[in-house]
Amino acid sequence: MEIPLFQVDAFTDQPFAGNPAAVCLLPEAQDDKWMQAVAAEMNLSETAFLLDQDNGYPASMVHTQDRSRSVRPCHAGVCPCPLE
Repeated sequence: MEIPLFQVDAFTDQPFAGNPAAVCLLPEAQDDKWMQAVAAEMNLSETAFLLDQDNGYPASMVHTQDRSRSVRPCHAGVCPCPLE
């Protein structure tokens, strides 16, 4: 299964600035162990997982992991605007 995974620069409009984070667009739910492994592999401070809901990725479905644990999502950090 192919899963889209992106590295983004949060809190900036300039390339190579801001805070790097990973964003993973999930076609179906994954377990915490799998998401933690992806976050560890990305080796960034945070990785956001967005679950597809009727062919869209609403920001309310963000589940964020850092390399060692699940964290409370900060939508402004990774998703500054609704994803449509």
